[in-house]
Amino acid sequence: MGRGRQKAKHTKVARELKYFSPETNYSQLQRELAGNPRLEEDLEKWPEYAYGDDEDDDLDEDDIKTA
Repeated sequence: MGRGRQKAKHTKVARELKYFSPETNYSQLQRELAGNPRLEEDLEKWPEYAYGDDEDDDLDEDDIKTA
C-alpha cells in the first residue's frame, strides 16, 4: 500500500476518533467514582497489598555493588 493511501486511512481514523461522542452512562460513572463498597473488608484481609508493606523490595547498602 502506498504512503498516500496509508496516510489517508490514518487521517480518516483520527478524524472519526476526534469527533466520536458516545452516549455517557452517568449511573455507571457514578458507581465507578463511588469506589469499592467492600474496601474496608479488603484492607483487613490483605493489609500487605493495600499499604505496600513489602519488605523484600527494599534494597540494603550490601545489595548495591559499587564498581
